[in-house]
Amino acid sequence: MTTTPNLILLYPEIFLMVAASTILLIDMFLSEARRGITYALSLATLLVCALLTLIDFNAGATLYTFSNMFVSDPMSHLLKLFSYGAVALTLIYSRSYVTERGMLGGNLGGEFYVLALFALLGQMVMISANNFLIIYLGLELMSLSLYALVALRRDNAKATEAAMKYFILGAMASGFLLYGISMLYGATGSLDLTTVAKMATSGAANPTILVFGIVFLMAGLAFKLGAVPFHMWVPDVYQGSPTAVTLLLGAAPKLAAFAIFVRLLVEGLMPMARDWQQMLMVLAVLSLAVGNLTAIAQTNLKRMLAYSTIAQMGFVLLGLMAGSVGLDSSGAANAYSSAMFYVITYVLTTLGTFGVIMLLARAGFEAEELVDFKGLSQRSPWFAVVMSVLMFSLAGVPPMMGFTAKFAVLQAVLGTGQIWLTLIAVIFSLVGAFYYLRLVKMMWFDEPVDKSPLTAKGDMRFVLSLNGVAVVALGLLPGPLLSVCLVAMTKTLNS
Repeated sequence: MTTTPNLILLYPEIFLMVAASTILLIDMFLSEARRGITYALSLATLLVCALLTLIDFNAGATLYTFSNMFVSDPMSHLLKLFSYGAVALTLIYSRSYVTERGMLGGNLGGEFYVLALFALLGQMVMISANNFLIIYLGLELMSLSLYALVALRRDNAKATEAAMKYFILGAMASGFLLYGISMLYGATGSLDLTTVAKMATSGAANPTILVFGIVFLMAGLAFKLGAVPFHMWVPDVYQGSPTAVTLLLGAAPKLAAFAIFVRLLVEGLMPMARDWQQMLMVLAVLSLAVGNLTAIAQTNLKRMLAYSTIAQMGFVLLGLMAGSVGLDSSGAANAYSSAMFYVITYVLTTLGTFGVIMLLARAGFEAEELVDFKGLSQRSPWFAVVMSVLMFSLAGVPPMMGFTAKFAVLQAVLGTGQIWLTLIAVIFSLVGAFYYLRLVKMMWFDEPVDKSPLTAKGDMRFVLSLNGVAVVALGLLPGPLLSVCLVAMTKTLNS
């Protein structure tokens, strides 16, 4: 470890910050007809960031800088690479959507793209943070950008209401998180995660204060992940936001949320595992139950996917909980890598799902009700196949990627000897399969309400098709990605 600032480790973050600011300035001088330049520059920025991060990822080293407040390790590199991909796909899928709704015209300009990049910057800071305040800094940078994005359509009552709910509840969650951090600081005298872990291990910190701090910390983190009982904002914000913004909310931020769970609980508070594992277990079971059961009653597709997200995050929490049995962490790398693989699977599948929703949408029509997907196979057989593949993956039907992810997490939970918890997860997965398969049935066996053929731009058609193929391919051949996740997590935990 070194206290000498090493800016090379922050090259991706520095470049993204400079590029986003530059794109904002350039966009000021562009007319609405030339806004494609902002779009192209945003994608180019993500490509350069990916190349910079890929160089560090191939090195495979774990390095610290800025007095150990920032860490560059294999886990952070892998999550950042998938974050770039998630944001890039979001921008590609939403290009026509935001243009048709005037989200790039008038006084708005290209703020959609710039705010998406700043939200990504916040996620990158969260992923590499090794200090409580740096985690909070990244979290607020991401959150403030997302608050602004949800409210971007100021003339839309639903979007404004969603933004208010998200902002108020988000501020409350930040308060919980800060209060938890202050209690942990009071107990250990440090904001550095490594120091906190040492203090907790040595027994020098007051265990009662540590547990109370963890409770408030978990409340704040559970809100960001959308876990029950801190899920109230998810369905309303998903439904009220423009679909392009819903995708920005529901995809890449989950990767950052997973990272801070690992940083705070695994790297910072592993000696208190017995306490936070019980909390994770409760959050996971409640999320699986409430998410899957409530999704069945939904007629709005975005609300259904919101409750689906809550249930999917329950599986992620199960993987995090299975990392150690008591103080035995011999299976930690396997459990945490399965949880990482699950998050990546969820993000990839969610991107494709919302991509199809935006494909069906047009000016004045959102295509967010289940009935809007009736007879999709008659309008576009190929995209009906793609959507079916994505639904099968979310339901955990083999040989899709989602089945492999669920199986990996359940295997990790079973390894802890908690058979009852595995059975609960399987039962609620079967319950959840109903509402996914219901949509597949509507696409293939119901008569369409709208019989007009679907048209899509070449880039969106290609990328969306590639997204669907990737879900199948990674289900049939999950080994390489599972191995990369396992190696990244093993190196991170051993550093």
